[in-house]
Amino acid sequence: MTLQPLTPVNCAGLLQPGCSLLQLDGEVLLFGQKGWPKRSCPTGVFGVRFKHGEMKLRAISFSNDSCYLPPLRCPAVCRLEPYDGLPESYLIHGGRTPNNEISSSLYLLTMDSRGCNRKLTLCCKEKELVAEVPGPRYGHTMSMVQSRGKTACVLFGGRSYMPSGERTTESWNSVVDCPPRVFLFDLEFGCCSSHTLPELSDGQSFHLALAREDCVYFIGGHSLASDSRPPRLFRLHVELLQGSPLLSCETLDNGLSISSAIFTRMGPTHRYIILGGYQSDSQKRMECTTVILDEKGIHFDPVETPKWTPDIIHSRTWFGGSSGEGGILLAVPTEGRPSQQDMHYFYQVNFQTEGETREEDGTLACSQESTDYDDSTPLEDSEELYFGREPHELDGSSDGEGEAYNEEDEEDESQTGYWIKCCLGCQLDPNTWEPYYSTELHRPAMIFCSRGEGGHWVHAKCMELSETLLLKLSQGNKKYFCLDHGGLPYQEMTPPRHIIPLKRITMKAKDKKRPLTIKMSPAKKSFFRRLFD
Repeated sequence: MTLQPLTPVNCAGLLQPGCSLLQLDGEVLLFGQKGWPKRSCPTGVFGVRFKHGEMKLRAISFSNDSCYLPPLRCPAVCRLEPYDGLPESYLIHGGRTPNNEISSSLYLLTMDSRGCNRKLTLCCKEKELVAEVPGPRYGHTMSMVQSRGKTACVLFGGRSYMPSGERTTESWNSVVDCPPRVFLFDLEFGCCSSHTLPELSDGQSFHLALAREDCVYFIGGHSLASDSRPPRLFRLHVELLQGSPLLSCETLDNGLSISSAIFTRMGPTHRYIILGGYQSDSQKRMECTTVILDEKGIHFDPVETPKWTPDIIHSRTWFGGSSGEGGILLAVPTEGRPSQQDMHYFYQVNFQTEGETREEDGTLACSQESTDYDDSTPLEDSEELYFGREPHELDGSSDGEGEAYNEEDEEDESQTGYWIKCCLGCQLDPNTWEPYYSTELHRPAMIFCSRGEGGHWVHAKCMELSETLLLKLSQGNKKYFCLDHGGLPYQEMTPPRHIIPLKRITMKAKDKKRPLTIKMSPAKKSFFRRLFD
C-alpha cells in the first residue's frame, strides 16, 4: 500500500467534488469537471494519465452520432461488463449540472474507435425510459444484477428538489431525500418498474452499492430527515421471472456508518476496498475496509491504512474516485493557503503489491505520449496538445504496450493539424511552444503548403498572417503557398467594383410629352396666317 503525492500539470481546476472516474478499455476517464465544457473539450470527458508523480489530462472526443453529455455532478454510474456481443460500457443517470439543475436522463457511454496513437473516441447515446420512470435525482446508485439468464439495472436512493406543491420562496432550492423506492430497468426495451419494500422505509443518499449476481448490498448513506449516518446494511435480492420481477430485502447487522465513500475493485473477484467518506458532518472516516462478496454473503475486514499526510488529516473535506483496480485518486482542498496556487492537493493511493503494480502499470495510464507543457495554457481553456511523430519515433514509445505503428491508423493531416513539420525558417520549438494566436488554444495554427515534396505544414506565425486572416483560411480547408516556396500567401483582396450598366427605359405613350396643338377651323387658320404675315 502506497500513498503518492501527484503534481497536476495544468489541470487541477478541472477536478471538483462530485466528479466521476471511469475505467473504459484500460483507460481512466474524468467525467463531470468544473463548469461547462470549453471549446477545447466540447465533450467534457478527459483522459487521466499518471506518470512519474504527475497527473495530466487529455481531451476525449466523441463520435459524430453521439448526443451531448452535460458535465454531471454526483450521478449514478454503473459499469456494464461485455455480454451478448455488446462491448464494455457505462450507464450514467441523473446528477446535477453546473446550473444547479437536476437531471433525469440516462446515458450509455461506449468506446467507438481507436485512432492514431491509440487516440480514444467515445460514443454517447441517451436511452429512453418508459413506464414508471425515476425522477431527477443525484447522490443515488445503480447496479447490475443477473438472474435466470437475464440482466437488469437496479436504481436506488438519491436526492432531489422538493415537490412543486411544497416549494416556497424560502425553500425553493431545498432538497429532500427521494422516496425509498427501488427502480428496475430493462436495458433492452427501456421499461422501468418501481417497487416499494417495507425494510426500506427511509430515504438515503451518497451510500455504496455493491452487486454480485442477483444480490445488491446497500451500505451506509446519509438521511436528511434525521441528519444522521446510521450503520445500515441491506441486501436486495432480485429474481427476474418470466412475468414480473420478484424483489425481497433483508436487513443485516454488520453495517458501516459512512457516506460519500470511495471504493475500488481488487482484481476479477468480488473483493473491494472502501476508503474515505464521512462518519459525521465534521468527522472524516480515516479507516480502510475490505469488502468481500461470496455465496454466503458479505464480509468486512479492516485493512492497513496509508500513512496519511498532515494535509489529509487536518482537511475537513476530501473526494476522489477509483483510478483502476486497486488504485484511488484522492483530493483534499488546500484550505485557502495563499502559497498554494492550486485548489486541491492530489494523491494516488495504491493497494496492490509491487508485483501487481508493475503488471498493471500500463493500464492506469492513457496510452498517449506527450511533451512537457509546464508553461502551456491551463486545460480549462486548452487541451493537452499532442503533436504527431514519425513512424520510427513511435517504435517502442507506447509505455511498453508493444503497439506497432500502423499507417492506416493515421488521421487525415488536413483535418487534425497536429504536425510539427514546418518551413525551414520556422522558430517554433515543440518543447517550449506557447500560444501566439487565440486560435492556438485548440490546436497549433498550421497551414498546409501545397508546394514542396507533396506538401507540408507551415506555422501561420512564420507566414506573417493575422489571426483574422488565419481563421478565414482555415474555414475553406484549402491548400496555400508559403513564403519559402515562392509567391505570396493568400491574402484578402477588395472585390472588384461591379458597375451596373444603365438601361434606357422606354416611357409609356401616355407619359410622353407631345407638342402643343390648337384645333381651329380653316377660316381661323387663314386669318392668323394673314395677321402674322
